[in-house]
Amino acid sequence: MTGRGRRQNIDVSEVAGAAPRPSLRGVEIVRGVVQTLPDTPGVYRMVNARGEALYVGKARSLKKRVASYTHIGRLPTRLVRMVAETASMEIVTTHTEIEALLLESNLIKRFMPRYNVLLRDDKSFPFILITADHKAPQIVKHRGAQNRPGRYFGPFASAGAVNDTVTALQRAFLLRSCSDNVYATRTRPCLQYQIKRCSAPCVGRIGEAEYRELAAQASDFLTGRRSDVQRRLVTSMQEASRSLDFETAGRYRDRIRALAQIQAHQTINDAGVDDADAIALHQAGGQSCIQVFFFRAGGNYGNRAYFPSHDRQLGPGAVLAAFIGQFYDNKPAPRLILLGNAPDEAGLIQQALSLRAGKPVKLLVPRRGAKRGIIDHALANAREALARRVAENATQRRLLDELAETLGLETAPERIEVYDNSHISGRDAYGVMIVAGPEGFVKGAYRRFSIEPAEDAPAVPTGGDDYAMMRQVLTRRFARALKEDPERERGWPDLVLIDGGAGQLGTAREVLADLGVVDVALCAIAKGPDRNAGRERLFLPDCAPLALEPSDPVLYFLQRLRDEAHRFAIGTHRAKRSRDIGASPLDEIPGIGRKRKQALLHHFGSARSVARAGLADLVAVAGISAAVAKKIYDHFHGGG
Repeated sequence: MTGRGRRQNIDVSEVAGAAPRPSLRGVEIVRGVVQTLPDTPGVYRMVNARGEALYVGKARSLKKRVASYTHIGRLPTRLVRMVAETASMEIVTTHTEIEALLLESNLIKRFMPRYNVLLRDDKSFPFILITADHKAPQIVKHRGAQNRPGRYFGPFASAGAVNDTVTALQRAFLLRSCSDNVYATRTRPCLQYQIKRCSAPCVGRIGEAEYRELAAQASDFLTGRRSDVQRRLVTSMQEASRSLDFETAGRYRDRIRALAQIQAHQTINDAGVDDADAIALHQAGGQSCIQVFFFRAGGNYGNRAYFPSHDRQLGPGAVLAAFIGQFYDNKPAPRLILLGNAPDEAGLIQQALSLRAGKPVKLLVPRRGAKRGIIDHALANAREALARRVAENATQRRLLDELAETLGLETAPERIEVYDNSHISGRDAYGVMIVAGPEGFVKGAYRRFSIEPAEDAPAVPTGGDDYAMMRQVLTRRFARALKEDPERERGWPDLVLIDGGAGQLGTAREVLADLGVVDVALCAIAKGPDRNAGRERLFLPDCAPLALEPSDPVLYFLQRLRDEAHRFAIGTHRAKRSRDIGASPLDEIPGIGRKRKQALLHHFGSARSVARAGLADLVAVAGISAAVAKKIYDHFHGGG
């Protein structure tokens, strides 16, 4: 849709009349933009002085919609703040309001503007794929673009649901899950054949036509023709039994049991729903939980809970409208979407989903009957999930309050940053930062710092220097924060927690003092004697070390923070070492690709032996010409 639109950027410099108050300045900027806008559909984006998107909206008439932001007295507090922060706007015109709606959803997911309803957890859903590009179709779990030829079944709510279903389908239909490369190199049946999950077409234990019939039965079962498939298997089992072929009858019995296991897990619904999604929203305390249930081929493929971020004053219609647009931005909608509440602009959303899916999509709010029963069930799940989340957040809030009291902070910290280092004798050194807040760990804010000597940062001495590493990490973190956000509006910590003792705390104090950061609380946590958990000591500026009782929940909370930072640091360090182990000095030589590298290593046994080899020895390797041998020799001996 963006290709059809006309985009214009309107900057602060183009708008005259800066007012002394930020809110009025933003109004004047918006008012200047309105003068250039057409009375046509489109999408607008409000941007702050740092170039960050504040809000993305769509409009049937750009001129009228954007003009509404100039009437500051009629706006809710949330939008008053947004207008006050606006420094520029970006406009994209579209042919229709439907195109504007589709583009709006796409841009919201791309820019994650803070004043929009945001669907933060929108990972792709897994499918089951039965391939059609090989003589022996393969059954696999699949995520991402559906480019490979074959039939896709799903979506499933979780990878676990797919794995269980694939395993049961292997038992029921004996389809292979191995890759084509493995299939091509087999000379005897693998373990899957031995445990009766594959019919071993790779070595001819089953004919090609018979195997394809199994694949067709699996497709029939997944498309909803379950009764037909089971009836055929029961008939075959009975015929084998009458013929006294009890071994074959036993195999059919096992396959029937596997199908029954799938059906038991997918809880076939009684509402007559074939392909549909059921979406129910529950709100409490200014928060929302949205439960989505997936029904495909008459079966329940599971459910997933979402907790969109939004202003506390938004009602269910607005939250649902934003959620539906973002949820189906990267996935096809089914023909029927059951809803507990009508979203705002339901008719427009229905048209947009139909356009994107290339088929009619219907939004339905059932009032009674079996379909209402599905929605009521989803609503009950949403209510329970939100209650659990609120309880967890309340517990986290209490811990933060108690932490503030323990450390003598004025208020409970909203953002805690924890720092740790990992290295082996100074090699492969990394520093990490993890972030925690009222809702737990904020993994999207985690950061890694590769510790390397640089002109503007302290070098890491041989053997490792934890103080120098910590100094470099904190300097880079806060120097960049001061440069990008000098007003400290977003992303600044209330508490910095260091893994270490008095020395690490002193280093952190020096760094922050040098940068002029004097209002961030500091604390170091050190393991006790013999590094025993539960005997940690806390080091605070200008205070004696503090030891908490082993049963103190604040101590347990700090241990969790410290251990998460340690886990992240160790994981980062190990990943770096694994990459280094896979690397080779031969990779640095131009013209030495994978095949020549393999040939050299097979011939000499190691890269070190290659480095010691003479010209004549290098030329003796298959695929290595005299010119290439000279290049390799010069690389290791400083020639050339």
